[in-house]
Amino acid sequence: MEENAAIELAERCDYGNFIMQSFCEGGPVMIIILGVGLIVVFLIVERLLSLQRLTVDKTSINENLFSMLLRGDVKQAITFCDSRPTPLTNTLKAGLVQVMNGRPDEEVQVAMDASVLRETPRLEGWTSFLAVFGNVAVLIGLLGTIIGLITSFGGIAEADAATKAAVLSQGISEALNCTAFGLLVAIVSIVAYGYFQIKINKAVNDMEESSMTMMNLVVSNRDKIKD
Repeated sequence: MEENAAIELAERCDYGNFIMQSFCEGGPVMIIILGVGLIVVFLIVERLLSLQRLTVDKTSINENLFSMLLRGDVKQAITFCDSRPTPLTNTLKAGLVQVMNGRPDEEVQVAMDASVLRETPRLEGWTSFLAVFGNVAVLIGLLGTIIGLITSFGGIAEADAATKAAVLSQGISEALNCTAFGLLVAIVSIVAYGYFQIKINKAVNDMEESSMTMMNLVVSNRDKIKD
């Protein structure tokens, strides 16, 4: 009976496609790993689109904005920031509003620092979950491995000599396929997490650097800006 079950499984999985065959041979745990993989893909696509929308070229923004400040046109600088609502421009706008209201330098810097704290979570989004799901994928793959080995050795104990090899092969195949698929999902997830962390850190550094540069510009040109 065990031999017939192994043969039936092999027939169902023989699709001529290596990936589909491996997925089928991996057993029910593969469906759970696939679910985690789909979540990872969704998070990656969502972060790619969000970061594309939330990040801008710092050099271009600073050149346009700071030239307006040097002319003393704070209102135009604020309008420029409003036309490009991103974490960077929102941070600079927070300082510009304080400058326009005649607030002291300390309040201008505090306003920009507070804006950086507000905008950073927007950049991060659900990025941290990529690391979580990467670890979860490995653990689920390990669970599938253990289940496959338990099935394999449990079947051997009950099978006759003629079917032991087939039962052992089926269990080991399930174990290894779960391990491989779990590691694949984990690698994609963790690599994406690292990539997004680099992009987010760069965006945060751009906000902090631009705010400090604008603060220095405000301090050295306060009289002109007031006019």
